[in-house]
Amino acid sequence: MGTIGIVSRHRNVYGSLTTPDPVALHRALDELAGDGVTHLALEASSHGLDQHRLDGVRIAAAAFTNLSRDHMDYHPTVEHYLAAKLRLFTDLAPEGAPAVIAADHEHSAAVIAAARARKLDVITIGRKGEGIRLVDATIDGFGQKMTIQHRGQTHRLRLPLVGEFQIENALVAAALVIATGGDAGQVFAALEKLEGAKGRLELIGERNGAPVFVDYAHKPDALMKALEALRPYAKGRLVVVFGAGGDRDAGKRPLMGAIAMQYADAVIVTDDNPRSERPATIRAEILAAAKGAKEIGDRAEAIRSAVASLQPGDVLLIAGKGHETGQIVGDKVLPFSDHEAASAALAEHAA
Repeated sequence: MGTIGIVSRHRNVYGSLTTPDPVALHRALDELAGDGVTHLALEASSHGLDQHRLDGVRIAAAAFTNLSRDHMDYHPTVEHYLAAKLRLFTDLAPEGAPAVIAADHEHSAAVIAAARARKLDVITIGRKGEGIRLVDATIDGFGQKMTIQHRGQTHRLRLPLVGEFQIENALVAAALVIATGGDAGQVFAALEKLEGAKGRLELIGERNGAPVFVDYAHKPDALMKALEALRPYAKGRLVVVFGAGGDRDAGKRPLMGAIAMQYADAVIVTDDNPRSERPATIRAEILAAAKGAKEIGDRAEAIRSAVASLQPGDVLLIAGKGHETGQIVGDKVLPFSDHEAASAALAEHAA
C-alpha cells in the first residue's frame, strides 16, 4: 500500500494519497485481512506520519530508504521533514522491532541513532551496511549483477532492474522480509525475479533501437538518480522530458532545470499537474536554470517530439508522472498517461 495504491493478488486499487486517512486506511486493512492477506508493506509518507494517520496501526518492522528535498510546500524545513519521518522509529515501531535502514545517505546516521534510542533491532543495508552489505554492482543489460554479504555468506545475483537506487530498495525489502521470518536464501533468489513497479524506470519500448523509459521522478534528487541510472545506456544522447507540479514547492523548479541540463544532453520542459498555477509560469521558473532547453507545454506533444527525435544510441526519459493516469489542470483531472502517450508516439513511428 503506497503511492501506487493498494496492490495484492485480489485487488489493484489506485489511491490519491500515499498513506490514506485513518478511516480509509483501517477499512482497507480490514478488507485485505478478509482477503487472506497476512503481510503488508505500507508506505509511510511524511504527511501521514506528521498527521498521525498511522498511530492506530501495529507495525511489525520499520524501514528507511532515503530523504531528499520534497514536500517543502508542507514542511517548513528539511529538519521538520526528517522529524516527521523519524516518528516511524521513535513513536510507532514497538521496542525490539526490526528497523531496516539504508546506511549510505546524509540522514542515515540520524535515523540509526533514533532507532537505537528506541531500542529497535537496527539492520543496516548498502555499501556501508552491516546487515546486508552491497560489495559490488555492475550493469548487465537492463539489469544489474551484484555481490552482497549477509551473515558471513556471500551471494551473487542478478537484479532485473535499472539503477543502483533500485538495488538499495530491493535490499531494504529483502532485509524486511528476512527480519520478519523469511528465509534469506529464498529471499535473495526471489530478487532475481522482481518486476519493477509501474512507472519506475519502466521500459515502454524503443524507436531506432533507442529505449524509452517512464519514471515518477518529480523532485531534484530523483531526477538526478534516474538520469544517472540511464547514462550508461546512452551511446548517443540522453534525452529528458519533464515538468514540475503547480501549488507545490516552487524552489525545486530551477534545481530540476539545472539537474536536467547537467545530466542530460537534450531537455524538453513541459507541463506536469499545473493545478491552479499558470503552466507557462512554472515552465519559466524551470527554464531560468535550463538555458537551451526546448519548451513544449502540451505534454503529449512534448513526448511525441522527443520520440520523433530519437536516433540509434539515444535514450529517452519521460519523468514526473510515472504511474499516474491524469493531468491536474485547475480543479479538473484530465485523463493522461505518460505510458499511453509514449506508446502512442512509438506506434506512430512503427506504422
